[in-house]
Amino acid sequence: MKTKAFLLFGIMAMLFSACSKDDDATNTPDPGDKQELNVNKNSTVTTPEAWRLEFPKLKGTGNVVIVHKGVLNEPKGKDKGTYETGVNYSVEWDIQKMAQRWSCYQMYANISYGNVLRYSVTPKGALTPDSQYPNDLFLINNYQFTVDPYWSSGYDHGHICPSADRLGAYEANYQTFFLTNMQPQYRNFNEKLWGKMEIQIRTWNRGNFRDTLYVCKGGTIDNEGNIIKYIGSGINKIPVPKYFFMAVLCKNSTGYKALGFWVEHKNEDKSSDNLSKYVVNIDELEQKTGIDFFCNLPDNIENQVEALSIDNVKRAWGLN
Repeated sequence: MKTKAFLLFGIMAMLFSACSKDDDATNTPDPGDKQELNVNKNSTVTTPEAWRLEFPKLKGTGNVVIVHKGVLNEPKGKDKGTYETGVNYSVEWDIQKMAQRWSCYQMYANISYGNVLRYSVTPKGALTPDSQYPNDLFLINNYQFTVDPYWSSGYDHGHICPSADRLGAYEANYQTFFLTNMQPQYRNFNEKLWGKMEIQIRTWNRGNFRDTLYVCKGGTIDNEGNIIKYIGSGINKIPVPKYFFMAVLCKNSTGYKALGFWVEHKNEDKSSDNLSKYVVNIDELEQKTGIDFFCNLPDNIENQVEALSIDNVKRAWGLN
């Protein structure tokens, strides 16, 4: 999706190591740095946060970007009262299909502590801010659901940014239950294979593996051929993706590496499958999804990490 013409500058010359720990403000190249060539980076005119490394290329027309912010970490004990705030996760929302294209977020030490329990309330029927799956408080009223299309549909509310990845603070966890962070998923898929992939990402979220993980996940909604069916009706009608994907970028002291997961959405228990069978490199994932991932990396780094052979990707991520 991006030009390969700049490889002549030398891949290794531009690789650089982490310059600070667990600080999402410094884990991303400065958008004002003119020395790093990047022809496909996001514009930050309408979405200032779109320069962050977890963001793919924004589609623009017919979509809105929702950036969820708030308290990310509520330390306990002697550190109680010291809060970390910032970007929780972001969503690109298709206002015609009433569905998200992706959720993207970061994982690093300070944001990953388990300080709170998973958000849960007694079902109330009406779609309110204190529902189990509320409307997105960051989305304007014209694009809100009037009823929850998932109920009685036979599909789970499939988290895209997982609740389990946001247990540092109540607010951060609560935001993951917004309907804009959901995609319809078969229960066997949601709780089995998809859940196994999410657990795998959390195993990489450790200090001896990463400085920061940049994650972008979602289901295929752009093309009708990649949609199984629609559920709900009227303004509450939403698509059921035929495929789901994960794109993960790791930054550590040696540089960057990236991996993609691509999986068909089936009502089957595939939890015994070796995840290596679902691994693709980012170039292939971009071809399958039509999404340009990690577009804010300098071009030579982006080209190198995204084109790595499948065998080398599996080896780099320990999924041989």
